[in-house]
Amino acid sequence: MHKSRQLTISHALNLSHIRQTLLRVHRTPPYRAMATKNFGDEEQRAEDPTGHEQRFDQEKTVKRNPHPDFKKVEASRPDWEEKSTWHFTKTKQPNWKLGQGANDGGESLKKKHIEIDPYEEGRPAVFNYKLLISGIIPRPIGFVSTRSEDGTSTNLAPFSYPQVINHDPPLFTIGFAGGFANAKDTLRNLASTRECTINIISEHYLEAANATSINAPYGVSEWPLSGLTPAPCTDVTCARVKEAIFSIEGKLHSTHEFESRATPGKKTGVLAIVEGVRFWVREDAINEERNIIDPGILRPMSRLGGIMYGRTVEGCELPRPDFAEKEKEGETEGLVKGKGGEQ
Repeated sequence: MHKSRQLTISHALNLSHIRQTLLRVHRTPPYRAMATKNFGDEEQRAEDPTGHEQRFDQEKTVKRNPHPDFKKVEASRPDWEEKSTWHFTKTKQPNWKLGQGANDGGESLKKKHIEIDPYEEGRPAVFNYKLLISGIIPRPIGFVSTRSEDGTSTNLAPFSYPQVINHDPPLFTIGFAGGFANAKDTLRNLASTRECTINIISEHYLEAANATSINAPYGVSEWPLSGLTPAPCTDVTCARVKEAIFSIEGKLHSTHEFESRATPGKKTGVLAIVEGVRFWVREDAINEERNIIDPGILRPMSRLGGIMYGRTVEGCELPRPDFAEKEKEGETEGLVKGKGGEQ
């Protein structure tokens, strides 16, 4: 067993650390009131009650924007292609057969790979962050709306660590950088109220959605800064984005806090699992059976590396192959043990 995993198990089993373990892993039935989270020690909270200044310093360290004068660089680029409409193309190799491998004629096999140890000495954790967000692309964007427990403030922010992980019940994940002691506004609200909305960002409000990533202090709502329109929900008290073509009302299912491998004791992230309890789809984007959303109307934006976004204007279709049919057509010949060839 990996040494770090042994240490983690030993730590969890130590009775003197039960309280810390329970704070790290919190699983309760959906919708049940949750105990107050530990959002940082008193000294830290006194100096920076919301962790806002610390997160701002971290953002400067990441250096996400590679351009000293972004507006100058932007001005040199072509205008937005408004005429780019959703359309289908063939795949690169429509006549591909089982066993043929990559469709590049072997070119990818001529390239060498570089091995990277994420914990190698001298490698900052931010290098792993920048590597992962530039390599795991495109990523869906979870545009999350929350409100404070007392209802006096609202928050709207984009996250590029979301995903749907189940359909019955509908479950979604949202990843937050930093632990509960340095909770982002969205996580702070989600943990206390146990509800949110997840909105899918489309082309027609990209700039407004990006504006909500501004480093506003806790309690300052991003809604007026973005100019977007809050719309009422049925099962949660926070608002959905009316401009969004697809929105999800969600209830918090569970959270899990992660600890750094490189710096034991340092909390580096929180995973939230959210159950979708109601969907909202714009009527011109949904089919008659209310089970398929038209990508040509949704026109979702995705996150790439750095400050890059991606558009979705082109697609291709590939049916899942049926083994019996492929076997009948002879495509499995020599590829399967006991079926005409040895592997």
